[in-house]
Amino acid sequence: MGAGTAGYAGRGEVQRWWWRVSGRERPRTNGALDHAGAEWVAASSANWRRASRPDDYGVDRVVVHVVQGSYSDALRVFRDPLHEAAAHYVVRKDGHIAQTVRELDVAFHSGNRAFNERSIGIEHEGYVDRPAGFTDAMYTASARLTAGICARYKIPVDRTHIVAHSEVPGTDHTDPGPHWDWDRYLRLVREAAAS
Repeated sequence: MGAGTAGYAGRGEVQRWWWRVSGRERPRTNGALDHAGAEWVAASSANWRRASRPDDYGVDRVVVHVVQGSYSDALRVFRDPLHEAAAHYVVRKDGHIAQTVRELDVAFHSGNRAFNERSIGIEHEGYVDRPAGFTDAMYTASARLTAGICARYKIPVDRTHIVAHSEVPGTDHTDPGPHWDWDRYLRLVREAAAS
């Protein structure tokens, strides 16, 4: 690799770190929400990385997860620094949403660094093998959340850009599983985006 090629390749990394220069970082408010109506429940700082997205990393994906447990289980492990993972949001069966990581930061949710840098992760209370746990309220609230994310980052509402955790390259997860109703979910996201 020539010096010119190496310099060009390194330029992208330099541009990603521009905001760390003194006085360049975006103002931050502890507990600020990116989704109106969500509850702030901070994840441990060991489970995410400070960033300034979309300035340093473009956001072009939403990753759909299922906790394999309860809403409170998800919040408990996201607050645990030894867990080494957290999603940006957790959606409860009744439609209540907690935000645990700011969208401008990189949450460790997908098991793939490049996907973490380019995506927003949404956990859903429940189990992949229990479809009754995927309630109307959960689908509706999650769809509104996803529609807002897609609008903020100009993400197309399709299965290329709204993906299952199981579809992330290199993952060994199976969520949200075979009972997640993708047709229904995308229809609800499109309806929320249109309203």
